[in-house]
Amino acid sequence: MPSEKLTFVGSQGAPLAGRLDLPESEPGAYALFAHCFTCNKDVVAASRISRALAGLGIAVLRFDFTGLGESGGDFGNTDFSSNIDDLVCAADYLRKHFAAPTLLVGHSLGGAAVIAAAHRVPEVRAVATIGAPADAGHVLRLLGRGQADFEQRGEAEVILAGRSFRIRRQFLDDVAAQPQAERIADLDAALLVLHSPNDEIVDVDNARRIFDAAHHPKSYISLDGADHLLGKRSDAQFAATVLAAWAARYAIDPAASHPQPQPEHTPAEGCVEVAENSNSPFGQRITAGRHVLAADEPRPIGAGSGPGPYDLLLAALGACTSMTVRMYAQRKQWPLEKVTVRLSHSRIHAQDCADCETRTGTLDRVERTIHFAGSLDDDQRRHLLEIADKCPVHRTLCSEVQIETTEAS
Repeated sequence: MPSEKLTFVGSQGAPLAGRLDLPESEPGAYALFAHCFTCNKDVVAASRISRALAGLGIAVLRFDFTGLGESGGDFGNTDFSSNIDDLVCAADYLRKHFAAPTLLVGHSLGGAAVIAAAHRVPEVRAVATIGAPADAGHVLRLLGRGQADFEQRGEAEVILAGRSFRIRRQFLDDVAAQPQAERIADLDAALLVLHSPNDEIVDVDNARRIFDAAHHPKSYISLDGADHLLGKRSDAQFAATVLAAWAARYAIDPAASHPQPQPEHTPAEGCVEVAENSNSPFGQRITAGRHVLAADEPRPIGAGSGPGPYDLLLAALGACTSMTVRMYAQRKQWPLEKVTVRLSHSRIHAQDCADCETRTGTLDRVERTIHFAGSLDDDQRRHLLEIADKCPVHRTLCSEVQIETTEAS
């Protein structure tokens, strides 16, 4: 799935680092993901769930709260209320640059935060929590002996998930004042509660309290056997799959989604059909046999819902290069473990190219870098580079090509 790094200003004025996971076509909805306490946007649960939702057509913004991960600011100056404010800032950013989120997903304390933020994002139609506490004050149990330092100095260094964090009394006072039960009862959105009965950090009874306090529509899914952080990829993938299926019912507005039209026929073997997909002004649906791809112009000209024409051209050359090299290495029985091809396209002035026949104007330039992994000697690597220049697509691009264009009857 395509993914974009972005930065926006948080509630305390610090830059917050985010990642927007996008579907391959125009998104049917946008979502926000709030990570667990002291975690970051790149934990397994966040990345897996975001990608699963993107696969279903929902774009997901996951970001680091103030003072965590790649975001700026001092974690010691934050509290639960500032986390809620950061979520609202993220929603405002999506609303301004893309579309307002209709789905909020929160993991652990992030689950409590999305419930608290939901009423401040009027477009939200669905909220999902994963291993979330029923009240924000639950986090005080994680501070252990650090609470004694609060009494003496008003702050303490605590070890959470193997890392040291400075937490001040304002954090304790803030979580103690949160009206979380009222927020759950007043939640004006569909609710999904996911929780593991094996959770040793946030007891599963918290899920019961959240579920009992909420009004319908509400659902509960047991993540049996999973730990609190969904450390096993299979557990994270299960949660992601279930959440994505549930979100499709509530978060995606059928009137706003744009399913790609099905072709009237399947192109003949060896033929490729390209048609506008109506997802964006320049969005294209590419059908090659039983395979369907998307293409688009990048923002701001297009919607960026797929790779651009030159990206696809480079992809064709790169794929052909890798396949040709692989076939040759197999035939020679050489220890080639993996081929990685990186390509870029640019236009240069002909006079800057000493080896080119064209002497005036501009010409296209493709830079191709190939990495061969494996116990290959220098002679084998040299031969593989020579073979790369003989791949069929390379030869096509470097030869005279005749293109005949006719209008279909």
